[in-house]
Amino acid sequence: MKSFPPYRVQVVKAIPITTREEREEALARAGYNMFDLPANMVTIDLLTDSGTGAVSAAQEAGAAAADRSYAGSDSWFRFKSALEDLTSFPHLFPVHQGRAAERILFSTALKPGQISLSNTHFDTTRANVELAGAEARDLPCPEAADLDSRDPFKGDIDLGALEETLSGPDGSRVGQVLITITNNGGGGQPVSMANLKAVRALCDRFGVPFFLDAARFAENSWLITQREDGYAGKTPKEVAQETFALADGFVASLKKDAISPMGAAIGVRDEQLAKQCEAILIATEGFRTYGGLGGHDLERVAQGLQEVVDPDYLRNRAEETAHFARLINEAGVDIVQPAGVHGLYLNAGRLLQHIPPHGFPGHALACELYLAGGIRCAELGSLYLGTFDDEHNLITPAPFELVRLAIPRRTYTLAHLEYVADVLASIAKNPESVPEYRVTHAPQLLRHFNLKLRQVPRAVS
Repeated sequence: MKSFPPYRVQVVKAIPITTREEREEALARAGYNMFDLPANMVTIDLLTDSGTGAVSAAQEAGAAAADRSYAGSDSWFRFKSALEDLTSFPHLFPVHQGRAAERILFSTALKPGQISLSNTHFDTTRANVELAGAEARDLPCPEAADLDSRDPFKGDIDLGALEETLSGPDGSRVGQVLITITNNGGGGQPVSMANLKAVRALCDRFGVPFFLDAARFAENSWLITQREDGYAGKTPKEVAQETFALADGFVASLKKDAISPMGAAIGVRDEQLAKQCEAILIATEGFRTYGGLGGHDLERVAQGLQEVVDPDYLRNRAEETAHFARLINEAGVDIVQPAGVHGLYLNAGRLLQHIPPHGFPGHALACELYLAGGIRCAELGSLYLGTFDDEHNLITPAPFELVRLAIPRRTYTLAHLEYVADVLASIAKNPESVPEYRVTHAPQLLRHFNLKLRQVPRAVS
């Protein structure tokens, strides 16, 4: 039987329908920065899957009945119980969102001059490592370098490079190993249980803490059940529990796989580290039983953690993403293979071969998607990952020029995704018409959030 979403729609929100002229004016006013576009000028918003999912009736019912007590609320105990059941961590703290969790954990676990090793640090993760005075170093597996490879676990860390680093001259400087599941910066690819177990063994051998960035733990667990030998008979929840049991600690934005508009968590096993995290939490976020969250947020997260590990939900979400991937390939656009779950990564460098890295093909494709169809998305190429000089000229390009289409949970129908594929098909028919861009302003840290660009008009032949 054909798969269908295991829910029905009861509340809807109108989306803006705009003209190309209106979008051209809006994008120019935003300095060609997707983050500065007003949401009322965006038709299909695939900028992020963080905090953009549709909440359930059960989540809203819990929010309405939430206990807003400052300390020890009933909502806190429901939040704590849901996380304990899933993660088994003895010390758990609520935080308002993932980057706050990163700041608190890294500022306690890392010392200036140390190194954080990862399969891939994402943007705020890298920034918070660097703000702690440490170095963020990525060690993606070799398979990740082949965008067309259908290797099932291209999110893995390179175990050989990890062991070489831990045993080499920099080994004494390594303060943590952080594995992101799924590997968002590496094309949304999953990490295998075998890789996680090998990381655990290496960390034990060299006495280094092993942490998880577990924002998309449920989707990683689902892909393990579908792709890894020995896990076909396990539930996503069982795989998630096994995953968390391997780690010394975790940070997790719960705006992703807890399907909540707001919320995050920190979990640690070491009591002394927990006390240090708690002190910073209370000083900067809120008391340890609410951490900057309202009772309604705690309730939505507690319920969302139960809903997200439902196999029927995960199966449907993965199948919708796979269907979207097929439509995009049929439109003449390549993606990072194989398709993940939370988003698809377009190979902009291959589609826009006339644009050199210093013209930012990923950003150019993202802008064209907005101009042609009101679709907002994010570049993951040289604009985000490249290095610049003081005049904003590109010095070192990114290894790949990608565009991420992040898919909010339970938000858009197949018809919306088919529309996006149609817009991509129209661009793919005449890719040479897409112009280049130049940076006019960019801060050093997290520049993609605040940079400004100008469009370089195409020469008329």
